[in-house]
Amino acid sequence: MKVSVKTPATIANLGCGFDSFGLALPLYNVVSVEETVLPGSGIEINIINEKNNEDISDIPTDKNNIVYKAIELLYNFIGQIPNELKITIKTQIPISRGLGSSASVIVGGLIAANELLGRPADEKVLMSIATEIEGHPDNITPAFVGGINLSSWEEDGSVIYRKLPWNDEWKLMVCVPDYELNTEISRSVLPKEVPMKDAIFNLKRSAMFVDALYNKDEELLKLSLKDKLHQPYREKLVPGLAEIMNNLKHINGVVGTVLCGAGPSILVIYNGIGVSEIKETVTNTWNYFNVKSNFLNLPIEKEGAVIL
Repeated sequence: MKVSVKTPATIANLGCGFDSFGLALPLYNVVSVEETVLPGSGIEINIINEKNNEDISDIPTDKNNIVYKAIELLYNFIGQIPNELKITIKTQIPISRGLGSSASVIVGGLIAANELLGRPADEKVLMSIATEIEGHPDNITPAFVGGINLSSWEEDGSVIYRKLPWNDEWKLMVCVPDYELNTEISRSVLPKEVPMKDAIFNLKRSAMFVDALYNKDEELLKLSLKDKLHQPYREKLVPGLAEIMNNLKHINGVVGTVLCGAGPSILVIYNGIGVSEIKETVTNTWNYFNVKSNFLNLPIEKEGAVIL
């Protein structure tokens, strides 16, 4: 038996909601899991890069692979060990660009393995396992259920989440640079403690963000997307980020600009106008830093992971 799961890309943080907010995009990875017929054949992991020219040679194809690690935890949950499995990962989501590629394959692998095992685990267990592997729930939750989410990884290991509304008049443009940024490196520049005033600043912005979504308040959304907990520290890792954010503020139609997760991609939220100006501004700024870019105009993916 073989089970395949298609899981969307995701963008975490959305400015003010560090490790809390995330949304799904209609760009997908597909993970297939099947039991091999030959006893003692062990674990086989194949990675197929379908739509881009990225180097995937450094992604582990043994038991160090994050998909296998997640599946192993699921098997352990039901008191089993994964002995003979073939895992195939087809990637379309750019790797190490802040678009949730790792969360996508973790979620896809878990759902596929759970289906293969006869669904011994419910959504709560799967989310908990996935978050344990990923380290935070902001990408994991929208990868599972789609849409835009507020999520929290609780002390008991459970994940609490709520889907939030989105005004479809607000459009998304993802600006993807031609280089990778490892999430561990991006997290390493963050301080272990922050000033109380900065924590309060983000707390207020997070509250504004939720209210802006429910009331479709564009002016409040503009205010809410600001951040003092992670983006200021990551600017040095993303050449041109500060300049792009500042320059886009002056373009009619731009609601706000945020770093996609740990970066280096940048998300521009706009109200449907100024597309050419946005692209030109980002292109010109990144050209100055010798960075080439690709632009994705995508709606929010509302469905999340699906079994094919």
